[in-house]
Amino acid sequence: MKKAISLGVAAAMAATLLAGCGTAASNAPAASSETASSTEATSEATASEAHEINTTDPIELTISWWGGDSRHEAYQKALEAFHEKYPNITVSPTYGAWSGWEEKQSTALAADQGSDVMQVNWNWLYQYSPTGEKFVDLREYSDIIDLSQWSDAAKNACTVADSLQAVPISMTGRIFYWNMNTFKQAGIEEVPTSYDDLIAAGKAFQEKLGDDYYPLAIGQYDRMILMTFYLESKYGKAWVENNECQYTEEEVVDGLNFIKSLEDNHVIPTRPTMIAAGFDSIDKSQEWIDGKYAGIFEWDSSANKYQSALADNSGFTVGEEIKFGDKANGGFSKVSMGMAITKSCQHPVEAAALIDFLWNGEGAAIMGSECGIPLPPVWLPLRLLTL
Repeated sequence: MKKAISLGVAAAMAATLLAGCGTAASNAPAASSETASSTEATSEATASEAHEINTTDPIELTISWWGGDSRHEAYQKALEAFHEKYPNITVSPTYGAWSGWEEKQSTALAADQGSDVMQVNWNWLYQYSPTGEKFVDLREYSDIIDLSQWSDAAKNACTVADSLQAVPISMTGRIFYWNMNTFKQAGIEEVPTSYDDLIAAGKAFQEKLGDDYYPLAIGQYDRMILMTFYLESKYGKAWVENNECQYTEEEVVDGLNFIKSLEDNHVIPTRPTMIAAGFDSIDKSQEWIDGKYAGIFEWDSSANKYQSALADNSGFTVGEEIKFGDKANGGFSKVSMGMAITKSCQHPVEAAALIDFLWNGEGAAIMGSECGIPLPPVWLPLRLLTL
């Protein structure tokens, strides 16, 4: 039974991580040689016809995105600026938190009722438009969208069925963030940089602050990513290659035991503890707001959301990449998200103008890093922006 459970967990994690996280940082998604060569040859293809943005007739567009409050505010300010530039174009937004968001969008796409412009996850292109049936080829509007602003490698990751179905607006990776105000209350002056530091912090938090204080809080999805981070750091191989999990049963058990050790040593709250608190995401929890949860392992694009949620955010800081083994640090980097135009859009030229405005035009300064650090790179700019 133990063997069956372990192998089942490995398979489930492999499938989940492939769908939700992309691939390991050192193993970027690879197209077939035929697809790759075709993509590289046509990524900068000129538009099939000349387009002109309609600046006179009333036009209505819709746009959708998910995120936290700071992202919502940035988008809305950028849309106001777009309307000032194009007074005849009205853009109606739909937005919300991530919880349940993909389910709603997949239903809308299936019924060809998705928003004209959609913020999309990289894997959505493969899941919902594997033959190019849901999103337009943005190369057809390269006279409206300046595609030269994105690298070929990044665009290739968003090219499915020989169609550039989204522009990759940012890359993202997982980073440790800490609320040093709480750490200092526990008598700890430095951010954790090792497994031993985490274990020591768990003990200090429990003894000095109480059972409801934890140095780190991670959700179920985050646990899987942290487990692979640990395994790749220890064993020095990617979690998934060629759509296959690269870890043995014993190695996966080692990873699960690692997560359990964090629970057993009061580093992270147990899943029942977090479920009982009844929140959709950690930034919405009173425990995070009040500083009882003093650390997270999150995407770099989520920094503002977590920082702004704190009652006192003066101690919010980016941590070091924790070493869990002698190998290179593990973890994932991926196209954080993209912007796509649905094929049901009645005004694709103006929708393309909206995308270009948001990410190449005046809107880019308003959006800043709210959707992740713009391509490239990932890590250094985030630290400069956050510290």
